[in-house]
Amino acid sequence: MIERFLKQTVFTSQEDFAKNLQFIIPDHFNFAYDVMDVWAQQKPEKTGLLWTNDEGACEQFSFARLKELSDKTAAYFAQLGIGKGDMVMLILKRRYEFWLAMLALHKLGAVAIPATHMLTKHDIVYRNTRADVKAIVCVAEEYVMEQVKAAMPESPSVKVLVAVGDRHDDAFHNWHEEWDKAPAFVRPDHVNDNSDTMLMYFTSGTSGEPKMVAHDYLYALGHLTTGVYWHNLSEDSIHLTVADTGWGKAVWGKFYGQWFAGAAVFVYDHEKFSADSMLRQIEKYRITSFCAPPTVYRFMIHEDFSNYDLSSLRYCCTAGEALNPAVFDKFKELTGISLMEGFGQTETTMTLGTMPWIKPKPGSMGLPNPQYDIDLVKPDGTPCEDGEKGEIVVRTDKGKPVGLFKEYYRDEELSHNVWHDNIYHTGDVAWRDEDGYYWFEGRIDDVIKSSGYRIGPFEVESALMTHPAVVECAITGVPDEIRGMVVKATVVLHKDWKSKAGDDLVKELQNHVKRETAPYKYPRIVEFVDELPKTISGKIRRVEIRERDKK
Repeated sequence: MIERFLKQTVFTSQEDFAKNLQFIIPDHFNFAYDVMDVWAQQKPEKTGLLWTNDEGACEQFSFARLKELSDKTAAYFAQLGIGKGDMVMLILKRRYEFWLAMLALHKLGAVAIPATHMLTKHDIVYRNTRADVKAIVCVAEEYVMEQVKAAMPESPSVKVLVAVGDRHDDAFHNWHEEWDKAPAFVRPDHVNDNSDTMLMYFTSGTSGEPKMVAHDYLYALGHLTTGVYWHNLSEDSIHLTVADTGWGKAVWGKFYGQWFAGAAVFVYDHEKFSADSMLRQIEKYRITSFCAPPTVYRFMIHEDFSNYDLSSLRYCCTAGEALNPAVFDKFKELTGISLMEGFGQTETTMTLGTMPWIKPKPGSMGLPNPQYDIDLVKPDGTPCEDGEKGEIVVRTDKGKPVGLFKEYYRDEELSHNVWHDNIYHTGDVAWRDEDGYYWFEGRIDDVIKSSGYRIGPFEVESALMTHPAVVECAITGVPDEIRGMVVKATVVLHKDWKSKAGDDLVKELQNHVKRETAPYKYPRIVEFVDELPKTISGKIRRVEIRERDKK
């Protein structure tokens, strides 16, 4: 498969990868037709999707069946009036219909807008009106359906509502009752150009209203490196990425890149995360490859690994937030597997990563993915030397990289603010070591300036995370008359330590940070909380902590 899209497919070193990675870009590339339907021809019986839920149900989809059902879904959507360029919001949690709907929308040339089931009426109205959403396909669950219905009086663009599940409501078409009535699917004459919008995400930023990140059809091609190389997948892989389908990480880890490799995508449809149940799925279904944000690993390493047979597991990756070295070390101790970190944004595919031929450095994001021209720059725009902190940027003077977003939809000013003079500004701060590895510091807005020092939240969080009492933490700055700002730690304690919360533990944690990193970075304020405020995609909202502290 991948030889159709890359001039060289096997790489043995980062030098080889950087020198010889070159895409073959087809005219009118469409992932559903050019990858999935080809697999259906070449390997019809090969498992493409293995789905289970927390009630024990299980469905297995071969590539041939995925083609048959995605065609059927496309015909059904077309019968409902959905066609090229139409905006369709998908609120489907981890139901297997999400994968069928995505492929069907690609086949029609419609625009998929994945969204989380946690959206409120306000959130849905905002998305509907900003993007002129025409149709919403959602799970047939009371909360989701009520929020969608409540949004309709203020959403004049929405013409079609579809529910997936057993709950009936006259306001919604019922997917499985109406599916079979659709005529046979006929592929449209001209589905898409490469530059057309294929996919759009409303980013759940740590501040401000969500931005509409628009991706073209080559975005899917950009994820070839994600699945084939970073996840190190092949046709015999069974890969599990922990991500809700409303989050961009879902198409990073459970869709495009994995199917370029011909791997089986494993989906565990669960309501509430449990480290124990996740490990049980890995054991039961013989998962070979696993990817999850560091938060998941933080909870997993507190389980007794002797209770699980994880012998099938060969490769593990992490992304979504910075990885604390303490978590890397503990997981390696328990499994013998090194966590291979990657970095990217909703606006990109993987831009930095630890590839199979690279020796991981615990806590480092790895080396640049050569499909992007990555640099590190100072506030004045000049390049950073090794060891200097700066903003991660993507240079685009040689052309738009495969995988980089098109624009912030309908927001030319915001698009220009982050992408101008042939440079895309990520807003993320890092430093580069002498071997070229990048080390995350934080968002530009999160950097703390105290007594003349610039302190990145992540370096203090990493130090705190090495203490056994700490499960999660967030570092923020608090205004101070003398120092300008002081460092504050908001800490979630391990259950065995909650009874010890108090002044003595505060002092212990402060001294621990002084030993683990430069003493000036220690948190002068420590607050114990039951949970940290997070976005709907799971990222810590430090801005909310700062706002609460101001009040």
